[in-house]
Amino acid sequence: MDELIARVQNQLYRLTDLNDAMNGIRVAETSPDGAVTAEVDGNAALIGLSFSAAVSKLSPDEFEKTVVDTARVAAHKAFAERGALITAFNEEATG
Repeated sequence: MDELIARVQNQLYRLTDLNDAMNGIRVAETSPDGAVTAEVDGNAALIGLSFSAAVSKLSPDEFEKTVVDTARVAAHKAFAERGALITAFNEEATG
């Protein structure tokens, strides 16, 4: 019985660690021209958006595309980090 309780506690600790690591994901991405920086969390939710003086050189359409593309790259990287954490967690469980 003690062994079962210890295994369950270990799994709970591992899940807590995974949750903490996923909640700690923050990815900032800057557009190639340096005009836009987007920051997202582990759920790819936008948590920060900043602009440099370079935005003044962009047309409205270019500005829109730059913001969306930069945020998309940040989100992709955040999901990749999240996926790597989950993969490592699953490999530990089966290894």
